Amino acid sequence: MTTKTKSQSPAETWQYSDHFVALDFETANRFRHSACAISIVTVKSGKVSDVYTRLIRPPELRFEFSYIHGITAADVINAPSYADIHDDIMDLLCGADYVAAHNASFDRSVMTAACNKWGLKLPSLTWQCTVKLARSVWGLYPTNLPAVCQHLGIDLVHHDATSDATACARIVVEAARRAPSSAESGLQLTS
Repeated sequence: MTTKTKSQSPAETWQYSDHFVALDFETANRFRHSACAISIVTVKSGKVSDVYTRLIRPPELRFEFSYIHGITAADVINAPSYADIHDDIMDLLCGADYVAAHNASFDRSVMTAACNKWGLKLPSLTWQCTVKLARSVWGLYPTNLPAVCQHLGIDLVHHDATSDATACARIVVEAARRAPSSAESGLQLTS
């Protein structure tokens, strides 16, 4: 990976990879450890090779955001906790060059809070934000996920973890594909 300096744009620090994962969390409430769904989309050689999606039973069954994602306490009552699926998540992230997420700081904070809540080891990951990528490569504003997907012609069921993670993966692949050239866009393609 390249190092970002103050004068570099996000695209100049972004490197496309033949093996990355796109990740999306949904949360039950305003507490970041309240993950109630996760989807991890593995991309190898520009193609989706695996999709892992699970409902998660948060530590407290207090749902404030059902109106956003449609997930309720009844949906997750028998679901595994984050601690129960942590090893599966680590296996899926292992070997990936980075984790891409739309508004990556949110998803990163959810993973950090869930690991802290359950006393689990936080994986050492490189995170890339597709909000920053879309702004840098296409100059898009607003850069929310529906707007980026509309611009790129990507189907989206917003706040469905699988749809959001798949869209994020497609944004990365499209940025690599549509960039005028590595030199012109700053997007560095590696094999």
